[in-house]
Amino acid sequence: MRFKISKKGFTLIDVLVGIALMLIVFLGIFGAYQLGLKIVGLSRNKITATAIANQKIEMIRNLPYEDVGTNETGCHPCGVLEPATSTIFNNIGYTIETRIDYVVDSADGIADPDDECPNDYKRVEIKISWSGLFGGNVSLGSDVAPKNLAQECEEGGGILSVLVFDAYGATTSFPLIEIKDPTTDQVVSSYIPDDGHHYFSLSTSTYKVVVSKSGYSSERTFGVGENYNGKIVTTPEKPHPIILEGQLTEISFSIDRLSSFSVDTLSPWGTGDFSDSFSNESKISEMSDVVISSGEVNLATSSEGYLSSGYLISIEISPSSLIEWDELTFSDSEPAGTDLNYQIYFASSTDWYLIPDSVLAGNSTGLELSPVDLSGLATTTYSTLKIKGNLSSNSTSSTPVLYDWQMSWITSVATPIPNVTFLLQGEKIIGTDAAEQPVYKYSTTSTSNSSGHIDIPNLEWDSYTFSVTGTSLDLVGTDPSPQPIALAPDVLVNVELFLRAENSLLVIVQDLETLEPVFSATVRLYNTGFGYDVTQYTDEAGQTYFIPLQKNNYNLEVEGPGYAATSTTVWVSGETTKTIKLEQIE
Repeated sequence: MRFKISKKGFTLIDVLVGIALMLIVFLGIFGAYQLGLKIVGLSRNKITATAIANQKIEMIRNLPYEDVGTNETGCHPCGVLEPATSTIFNNIGYTIETRIDYVVDSADGIADPDDECPNDYKRVEIKISWSGLFGGNVSLGSDVAPKNLAQECEEGGGILSVLVFDAYGATTSFPLIEIKDPTTDQVVSSYIPDDGHHYFSLSTSTYKVVVSKSGYSSERTFGVGENYNGKIVTTPEKPHPIILEGQLTEISFSIDRLSSFSVDTLSPWGTGDFSDSFSNESKISEMSDVVISSGEVNLATSSEGYLSSGYLISIEISPSSLIEWDELTFSDSEPAGTDLNYQIYFASSTDWYLIPDSVLAGNSTGLELSPVDLSGLATTTYSTLKIKGNLSSNSTSSTPVLYDWQMSWITSVATPIPNVTFLLQGEKIIGTDAAEQPVYKYSTTSTSNSSGHIDIPNLEWDSYTFSVTGTSLDLVGTDPSPQPIALAPDVLVNVELFLRAENSLLVIVQDLETLEPVFSATVRLYNTGFGYDVTQYTDEAGQTYFIPLQKNNYNLEVEGPGYAATSTTVWVSGETTKTIKLEQIE
C-alpha cells in the first residue's frame, strides 16, 4: 500500500486567519477574566464600606441624644460628629460623610399650637465612598428618636415648609431644595423630596432657598440690596425667608422643563428671478426659425445661409409672493446688418397680450437696451409675463446672437440678515430697583450668526419680547405675532424677526455663463470716507444682505471659489439690489 505525502504547507493568509481567531478567543477570555476581577473587587470594597457604615451608625445610636449632630459651622442639630472623616482598610482609602437633620413629622402635627417642639427626631445618613480602579459608594441611614419630651424640646428653632410645583400647578417630583447661608452661600441643609414638598427644621435666622432640577428651570429667593445682572434689587418678589422660634414659615417655587427659541433675523422682502442661458430648450414655450445650441440662440439656416428673421418666447413667468417687478436684463451680440430686440407679454384670462407702450415705453417696437426697468408694472394686472426675442438679419452670412436673458422681481419671501444684535426679555421679574423699575429674571442680548440664525436654549417658560435698540435697524414684525411670544415648557419655538433700515443693499452673485447662484462668494462692501468696511458671504441663493447703511456710494469687491474677482461701485439709497456676474477661471 502506498501513502501520498502532501508537500503543501500553510499560506500567509491561513496563518493570519489563524492568528486572528486566536486573538478573538484569548481577548474574550481576558475580557471575561478582567470583568470577573472587577466584580470581585467591587463586591469586596462594597462589603467593607457597608460594614464601616453599619459600625458608624451603631456608634451614633449609642451616643447621648444631645450629642447626635455635626460640629460644623451652621449645624442644626449640632453635636460631636465630624461631617467628613477617612479611614484605610485593606490598603483602600474610604471617605466617611455624615449628615444629620432634624425631621419634622407631619404625623405629629406641623405647627400645631399644642406641639411646642417641632424637632421630632433626627435622621442620620452615612455615605462611604472610595476611589481607584473599582471605585464606588454606599449610603445607609437610620432615625434616632429622643427618649422623652425634654430631649425633643432641647433645641429650639422653627420650620420652613418648601413646596415645588410646575407651570401647571402640579407638584414637581424629586427637585433639589437647598437651604443656604445668604452671606457665605454655604449649604445648611438640602433635600430631594419625591413629592415636591419638604419640611426643614432650622435654627432661627434668615436663609437663602434655591430650587433646581436637571433639565428644569431654577428659582430662588433674593436679599434686599442683592446685585442681579448689574441691577440692585431693593424689593424682592420672593425675599429670603426668616425662621422664627416655634413658627412655621411657608414658601413655594415653580420650576418646569427648559425650552428654546430658534431665531432667524430677516428682511421683510427678498428677490426672485427667471433666467435662461440657453443650454437647452427647457425654458422656451415657442420658437420659430431660430436654433438653440451651446448656450447661444441664432437664426436658423437654409441652403442659402441664415434666414432673415425668427423669434423665441420664454415659458410663463409667474412669481409667488410677488411685491414688485424689478428689471429685464439680457446679453446679446448684433453684428452689422442684424437686429435683436425684446418684447414682454402678459396673461389675461387664457390669452397673451403685448404690454402697451403707455405702461412700458417702446415695447411695441422692441426693447433694445439692457436693463429694462419693470418697476412700473402693476402686479395685479401684470402678474404673469413672458419674454419674446425677435432676431433679424439682412444678410445670409450674419446672425444676431442671444446669450442669456433674465427677469427679476421683489418678493415677500424674506432674506436672511446676518450679525443682528437684539434684546430678548421675559416678563417674569425678581423684584424692583430703587426707582421701582422691574428687575427682569431674563434679559439678555444675543447676536445672529453670518447666516442670520441663532438658537437660544435653556429658557424658562414665560412670555418673551424681542427688541432692537441702539442701531439704525427697525423691528417691523415677528412671526409668531404679536409680541410678547409665549414659550411653554419643554418646547422649541421658531421665531422670525423682520427688520428694516432706511438704506440697505442686497447683493446677488451669479455665474456669468449659467446665471446660477454662486454659493460662499466673498463680498466686501466698503467706504473709507466714513469708515465702513464689512465682508460677508453669499448663501445658497447667491445672496448676502448689508444693513443698515448710509445713503452713499460704496466700493464693492466680489470673488468666489473658481471665479475671477471683480470690483465695482454701487450707489445705495433705500432698498437697493445689485447683481454681480462672475466669470469662471479656465
